[in-house]
Amino acid sequence: MASKRSLEEEVKVSKSTLDSLHEELQTLQAEAYQLDGIQKDKEESYRVLQYQCDAAEQESARLLQQNKSTEELLQQYKCQIQGFKLKHRKQQLKFENQLQQLIEQHKNLQSVFMPQNLPAEVESAENTKSQLLAAEQLKRAQLGRLEKELEMARSQKNPPETPETAETQSGEIDINESSNSFIPLTFSEV
Repeated sequence: MASKRSLEEEVKVSKSTLDSLHEELQTLQAEAYQLDGIQKDKEESYRVLQYQCDAAEQESARLLQQNKSTEELLQQYKCQIQGFKLKHRKQQLKFENQLQQLIEQHKNLQSVFMPQNLPAEVESAENTKSQLLAAEQLKRAQLGRLEKELEMARSQKNPPETPETAETQSGEIDINESSNSFIPLTFSEV
């Protein structure tokens, strides 16, 4: 009988141990399921982050290329503006020389002209002077517009295409736009 009780005690202990092992197994399975869910969430987060990282690298490369292109374009505009300024300065000097020559010619030939022709020659010289000054003002205005476009291109990193920039890009600037009506000074003989 004692051995029966002892066996019953052992069975109870074994059953109790089995029940506690069952509960521990269920707890471990629940933890494993939770850990598996966490692992899947982390893997999904990793894939999303990897995709975002790849996209960010591509965007960074694109922006670097765009920045390089913009810098090259800005350098090109700077060169065009310098060329335009130089050309404008040469034109200005040419206009000033022409004006000075006309003034000197007028002074030297003043005695040759008859008194009744003198007012017409003075008016002709003044017209020539005003035409030259108007042409100079037009070129200054064009230069100002071009400089404003350069500033806009610097600020926007994507300069707009305008007829003026198209002219300067092709290198063909019509310097006689407003001076087509230039009337050369002629002197009548005595």
